[in-house]
Amino acid sequence: MLKQIWQFYYDGFRQMTIGKTLWTIIIIKLIIIFGILRVCFFKPTLSGSDAEKASQVRRNLVESPTTNHVDN
Repeated sequence: MLKQIWQFYYDGFRQMTIGKTLWTIIIIKLIIIFGILRVCFFKPTLSGSDAEKASQVRRNLVESPTTNHVDN
């Protein structure tokens, strides 16, 4: 049964013409979003030892959400 499912999808992707181009574009976009942007803009906030990580999580949980923004 798994072989039939695999064969179904394999034949479908193999016979695609414009779909291959669209999948290529989607994969390139995902690589850019999750690869390059993550490295450049989203630095890991939890770095250090386990005790430091636990302390940082504890601080973020206890901190009031209203203290993080400025009222206009």
